[in-house]
Amino acid sequence: MKTFTLSFLLLALAAIASCSGGRDTAAEKPAYPLFWTWLDYRPGLNFDSVCVVMNQTGIDGVMLNAPTPDDYRAVIPVARKHGIEVYAWLWTLNLEHDRDSIVKAHPEWLSVNRKGESLANHTAYVGYYKFMCPALPEVREYILNKVENYCRIEGLNGIAIDYHRLVDVILPAALWPKYGIVQDKEYPEWDYGYHPAMIKKFRDLHGYNPQEQDDPSTDEKWLQFRCDQVTEVANQIAGVVHAYGKKMAASPFPTPAMSRRMVRQDWGKWNLDLVFPMVYHTFYTGDVSFISDCTIENVQTKNPATTLYCGMMASNGPEMFRSMDAALEHGAQGIAIFTIGSLKDPQVRASFKAYADSVRRRRASDALCPAEM
Repeated sequence: MKTFTLSFLLLALAAIASCSGGRDTAAEKPAYPLFWTWLDYRPGLNFDSVCVVMNQTGIDGVMLNAPTPDDYRAVIPVARKHGIEVYAWLWTLNLEHDRDSIVKAHPEWLSVNRKGESLANHTAYVGYYKFMCPALPEVREYILNKVENYCRIEGLNGIAIDYHRLVDVILPAALWPKYGIVQDKEYPEWDYGYHPAMIKKFRDLHGYNPQEQDDPSTDEKWLQFRCDQVTEVANQIAGVVHAYGKKMAASPFPTPAMSRRMVRQDWGKWNLDLVFPMVYHTFYTGDVSFISDCTIENVQTKNPATTLYCGMMASNGPEMFRSMDAALEHGAQGIAIFTIGSLKDPQVRASFKAYADSVRRRRASDALCPAEM
């Protein structure tokens, strides 16, 4: 076992030993899994073997993206056998498995940028960015019907929404070289949310057209309005999910303030049971302190009813464990990694299992007290 893992275990044992002995410290089953992974599933994948790896790694929850509801019906009994909870990982405002057919049938649903370019026939960054306009009733109906079809799956624990936002008006700085761009301000070609239906809805509410301003990016009302359209759809989804007795989760950008500015995603106002902010520090500062700072901010600004996790990139080295420490010591209730398939080294998986078990022991003894508790 690697030496950095041994130090984690020694700290955990010391914390347990320091607990007061007068109260009952019997471990209660957490309301939700502590350690999660995102995972793509396609028919033919040996899901039983994947679950074995999750068990060996200490992961007890999976956000699974599969093409059809029937795929979940096939894998849920397997996951249950291994003690793993399954949430359907669904893309919402960005089209996924039925992308081509929807774009062909309903090009009018696609989002429009400040230059008037529609994603129906224009590419923003990558070809799979086919975001729809959240102001359109038809788009909302389509998304809610999709979510409801997954909510009907027996044994599914919850729904985890992703890509519930607009196109990135500002990419993380580490990605600028990849696309040969510099985004030192909001440029029209990346600034989305200008679908005619969105403009009309805003004009009816506020009495003016934001496009007529010299620089619409400086209009706080216009920014908030687009955020609110995304929020409305998120909370409509939550209403469906909760009506079926499922849990509602989301995988947004690192903090509500960052995601509001970068992708019009004001997720602190969403009615979530769990949130997995994608605090991928290598996309931003590259410093693990970024995770600490974001987690502290998220504890303060998330919906008080939402359980906070921290989403991070899996890696085969000690920085992953320092990253998990940074999150758990500053208020995160658990960790989600993207993705378990990146943990290639059996020794690293064993170290992850030892780390996860140590966290569970500390939680059982109340030795680890996140800031939000």
